[in-house]
Amino acid sequence: MLNVAGLFTEYPNPQGEVVKAAQDVTFTVEEGHLFTLLGPSGCGKTTTLRSIAGLERPKAGEISVNGRVVYSSAKGVFIAPNRRGFGMVFQSYAIWPHMNVFQNTAFPLEVGDRHFSRTQIRDNVMRVLAAVQLDHLADREATMLSGGQQQRLALARALVMEPALLLLDEPLSNLDAKLREKMRFELKRLQRELKITTVYVTHDQSEALALSHQIAVMNEGRIQQIGKPRDVYERPANRFVADFVGNTNFIEGTLHAIGPGFHLTVRTEIGDIKISTDLPVSAGDRVTMSVRPEDVALSDTRPQGENVWEGRVEQKVFLGEAIDFRVTVGPRELLSRQHPALRTPVGGPIFVQLDPEKCVLLKVV
Repeated sequence: MLNVAGLFTEYPNPQGEVVKAAQDVTFTVEEGHLFTLLGPSGCGKTTTLRSIAGLERPKAGEISVNGRVVYSSAKGVFIAPNRRGFGMVFQSYAIWPHMNVFQNTAFPLEVGDRHFSRTQIRDNVMRVLAAVQLDHLADREATMLSGGQQQRLALARALVMEPALLLLDEPLSNLDAKLREKMRFELKRLQRELKITTVYVTHDQSEALALSHQIAVMNEGRIQQIGKPRDVYERPANRFVADFVGNTNFIEGTLHAIGPGFHLTVRTEIGDIKISTDLPVSAGDRVTMSVRPEDVALSDTRPQGENVWEGRVEQKVFLGEAIDFRVTVGPRELLSRQHPALRTPVGGPIFVQLDPEKCVLLKVV
């Protein structure tokens, strides 16, 4: 288990200004889980990962793994990176070009503090190469591997020491889109089979949603929300999370009425919208709602139920498995993602419906 508590990391930029890279970052990663730090460039996610690895020294806080403190400002503890026993895979992979696959994987065992016999080294290396499906390429030169194979080799080298914690910094960013999607499945399989506690850093929301047991969304050095992928996507804590994790429609309005069971009516520029929420609100509050494109239902005939308006198709984009529609309702334009079976032409009338349960109230503004 990894515990990070009250982590503060700051450093001066080239102009001499203080960059607040991590501000009171606190989270726990359960043993065997994959935890993702997700956010835009400069949000502090890589700084947090490097602080865990020992490559940066925070100003304050505490980091421990399985009860062993590797950094504590209060206790004056700072264990060097090579003494922490963590595995790390960088964005660049850092594969040794003059070594073959076996030699690259064996390198940490040969230079580490622990002594391994030749038999132990061979057994350990071939075991992890089999796990990443490279055992049949053990004698191949590293420079002869494809991008996906190099990524798996970097993983094997990090895993061969059987680390207490695996740290991954944007490991798929150098791959093309199709290979990146394939490697997500490979990473997920490896992590589940080996049950290794992992911290994963990415700016790619799709990777985070596909791989993680839990996600921490970061912005400007602070964690905005921690939760399971589905919870972060379907119930974002604030506007930043809703906007960064997937596409969404923001609708602002004034809370007009509160009914039983937290059923609310919000007066907006497209009309009154009925929603459900458990947030504490009062009549007259200004509110912001998030509605995902797939939750903006479209149909050629008027559906039954609440929150129905007639609109017009302004634009549509065919994506193969789906069609993105831009539909105007009164003065507003809404984005909707639908099955390709819906063939309403551009300029044609269409009915729009919002499910009260899918209109997520973000905050009182």
